[in-house]
Amino acid sequence: MDDPSNTQIQTNLNDLRQLIDNLGSTVNQQHQTLITSRADIAQQAAARSSDELTRQVVMLRRTLEDLERRVKAQEKEREKLRALQDVGAMINSSLDLDQVLMVVMDAIIDLTKAERSILLLKSEETGELDVRVYRNMDRDAIEKSSFDISRSIVRSVSETGEPVVTMNAMSDSRFAAQESIISYNLRSILCVPLKIKDMIIGVIYADNRVQSGVFGDTDRDLLASFANQAAVAIENARLFQQIRNHLTEITEMRDLMDNVFASIASGVITIDDEQRIALYNRAAERLLGYPQTAVIQQSYRQILETLGVSVEPLVEDVRHNGGTQNTEIDLVVNRRPGVTTLNLTLTPLRDFEQETLGVAMVLNDVTEKKRLESVRRYLPPALVDQIRDLDAAQRPQHRIMSVLFADVRGYSTFSEHVDPEKLIQIMNGYFTIFVNAIETFEGLTDKFMGDAVMALYNTPLNPQRKHAERALRTALMIQENMRAYLAEMSEDRRLHFGVGIHTGEAVVGNVGSNLRKDYSAIGDAVNLAKRIQENAGGDEILISQATYELVKDWVAVKTLAPIRVKGRQTLEQIYQLTATHIP
Repeated sequence: MDDPSNTQIQTNLNDLRQLIDNLGSTVNQQHQTLITSRADIAQQAAARSSDELTRQVVMLRRTLEDLERRVKAQEKEREKLRALQDVGAMINSSLDLDQVLMVVMDAIIDLTKAERSILLLKSEETGELDVRVYRNMDRDAIEKSSFDISRSIVRSVSETGEPVVTMNAMSDSRFAAQESIISYNLRSILCVPLKIKDMIIGVIYADNRVQSGVFGDTDRDLLASFANQAAVAIENARLFQQIRNHLTEITEMRDLMDNVFASIASGVITIDDEQRIALYNRAAERLLGYPQTAVIQQSYRQILETLGVSVEPLVEDVRHNGGTQNTEIDLVVNRRPGVTTLNLTLTPLRDFEQETLGVAMVLNDVTEKKRLESVRRYLPPALVDQIRDLDAAQRPQHRIMSVLFADVRGYSTFSEHVDPEKLIQIMNGYFTIFVNAIETFEGLTDKFMGDAVMALYNTPLNPQRKHAERALRTALMIQENMRAYLAEMSEDRRLHFGVGIHTGEAVVGNVGSNLRKDYSAIGDAVNLAKRIQENAGGDEILISQATYELVKDWVAVKTLAPIRVKGRQTLEQIYQLTATHIP
């Protein structure tokens, strides 16, 4: 839109020109009349006045033409300033670097009427000038290979920060000798720095290879002013792009960490320096049975107390003293039967500078591991791996099974004269022979009782069809291996053993208290096996009537006198194993 004041000035100038033209026309007519009429003194004076008036009219016309030129020049300047203002507002309205660069290049063409323009930015990595955008008069992108410029002028401007303008580079003493000027036949050149304070971030270059005198000092100053605005807009866009890239990286890293924490099997809880829960992953949610939405940014003391996780002293110790703390806790989890055992590891949460930011807790469910460990204490590993339902197998139940007791004879007298450490060493040697035989035939080592060991066959943990046969074969293996073991031992360390075996019904399952439970069997069958073993002599194997009936096809026995055992009214028939006919 035209400026109203400028339009009025133009109107006034047109009116003035019309008046001068009318005055000139009138004076010219009078002058012609005087020339054609007879001259006298008065007419000659009038003619001279007419000549003077004509000369003044000519002067007025020249003055008017000069005034019009100046008004046009001012209007052109005003248009450029107005365009500069509009472009400045436009480039500062966007933070997209590519869009800003395109607007800047289009503005350069509009402001300078250059044939071609180029914008170069300094690389943040190398510091070298990299070409970012090319443009021509039609605002088309120019092929890089066809854009030949004066590199020396660009380099000079980028180093000194001083703008350069030349109306004809071919005849300019500053540049005429430069190879690029001659080779590329460059004429009008305008080059200004993109500068923020004292830092040069790039260069704007414009030229015209055909016409000379396209650019002047006014164009230089105008483009330099524009370049200052453009530099700020470009730098803002670059900073915005960097921030956006950083935010993208942070978001991607956060999403990755969230996915990592969500996918790992271990529960992870982090407590920040304000003692609030900052991270609570899905595994922790599953292990503790408490939703994430009810935990995040809440006081860790309140939440852990609600969950029954009493670890506040450990958390505070790690917060103040560093180091690592480890503990196991038993708790009842919502919608999960029984007691869950969790292993907790607490470590300081630190930043890159090793400043403590809080505490990280890693939770692992070791319930199954603990149960398996408790079973492995008395069951061969091969059998542990075969158990499909450990909970069901450990629940108390009635069961027909074979029970074996093996006892070292003369232990009490022997132990009175032997050093404790040596005594343990000797007994461990005997027990090793017992346990190896038990495991060979997949028996369950129930417990050690002083100088005796108890083994079970056909429990829910080791179900077996020929359990009586396995118990007897175990006793035979103990007998055979013990002969070889005693043959290599000095007389003062030799001890003998007695074995008792019975087959009958007992109750088997976890026995104990909430603090400790062991898998064991109780009942009449266990008591009778123990009483039979107590009647065995050195290196003897005694079996009950019930066991004999199951193995009589391949053993030779000596029938002993019936015995009365504690807790029973009837006599019990027992047999001493003398030989076997193992098929």
